[in-house]
Amino acid sequence: MAWALLGLNTLGSAGAKTVVPLPRSLIQMGTMGALVAAFCLALALNLRLRFRPSAFVFLLTLLLVPSVLSSVQLEVGLGALFRCARLALFVATLWLLSRWWHESLALVRTHIRMYVAVLVLVAAGLLVAPGTALPEYYGGRLVGALWPLTPPQIGQYAAVVVGLTVLLLLGRRTTRAGAAVIVVPALVLLAMTHTRTATLGLLVGLVLAIGSLFLTSAPARRFFAWAVVCATVAAVVFSSALRAWFLRGQSQDALSNLTGRAKVWDALLAEPRTVRERLFGVGLSDKSFDGLPIDNSWLAVYHEQGLLGVVLVAGMLLALGGVALLRPPSLPRACAIFLIAYCALSSYTEVGLGDASAYLLHLTLAAALLAAPVPAVQPGPPPAPGLSPRRVPRWTRR
Repeated sequence: MAWALLGLNTLGSAGAKTVVPLPRSLIQMGTMGALVAAFCLALALNLRLRFRPSAFVFLLTLLLVPSVLSSVQLEVGLGALFRCARLALFVATLWLLSRWWHESLALVRTHIRMYVAVLVLVAAGLLVAPGTALPEYYGGRLVGALWPLTPPQIGQYAAVVVGLTVLLLLGRRTTRAGAAVIVVPALVLLAMTHTRTATLGLLVGLVLAIGSLFLTSAPARRFFAWAVVCATVAAVVFSSALRAWFLRGQSQDALSNLTGRAKVWDALLAEPRTVRERLFGVGLSDKSFDGLPIDNSWLAVYHEQGLLGVVLVAGMLLALGGVALLRPPSLPRACAIFLIAYCALSSYTEVGLGDASAYLLHLTLAAALLAAPVPAVQPGPPPAPGLSPRRVPRWTRR
């Protein structure tokens, strides 16, 4: 429940127009209330404050330093302090939940169910109001009609659900019928969002994850072989349709310019900055520059948390990738590799690695999957025959 509340907090409050207009202040109250409830619930379950050691969460905690140092200058307004408090509460909740990381595959199922619920909400909005769910101002791409969700968000949730469900199927942790009920509708929603980043992240992440199981899993080898055959046939037969879907009606110039993103990136890098702004940034903002979205995690972190933030975010990804390479082949390792690869690829055109977001939840799940198993307690030797066991005082048994 605490994990689902964290997911609700990362849904955001800005996006498409909904069927019933929802005030942004009301949505923000709901998402922040979910974060506070997640923290209180995790604290109630972990009153003894027992944590699992984690380099990822430790580096994420250190990321609060440049966030606070830059936000207290109030260059981007009082909202920076609010976002710092939100990030601090988010990180504290992750520390409290780290005690249960040994149940990593159960957490994977919770992660899937959480985003399946969001996709069901999106599908319900599509059935109730198809015109609102496929608006012209988004080029006919699927958006959230009941909750303000953008096409990249829906594409991200669908891609993560598909990837993790496929890996659970290959690991024989779910049935084919159960996987088909989730994967097929999620792929349809992903196709309707026309999200290129999510699609490429899904494909690259699955290739790397299945490749990590290639030598130890026969189902993974069979799935990989069939996937190569189907992809080759689809590339030959549906090449024109796939090209049209990928271009989304844009010209080659617009595609090479990344739909205008490159102009914002060049302007952000050319902006004159002081030494303090280069090191610590200008403070947590709404991930925009001159009123335009940055749409790049690394540049957003550089703009808000400076070079120190970039180093810490890179350290988080390198720590997770290094541990994934050292772990023996297994299903949890494959799921972690998929999540790390997906977040690393998406960081080029999406934001979220430097603030409380769904991407940090994905990476936290990867850290839980890569956590060292809890050593089993070995029973002591039996007492010698004829000797009664020594009495242990009750207050020391704990």
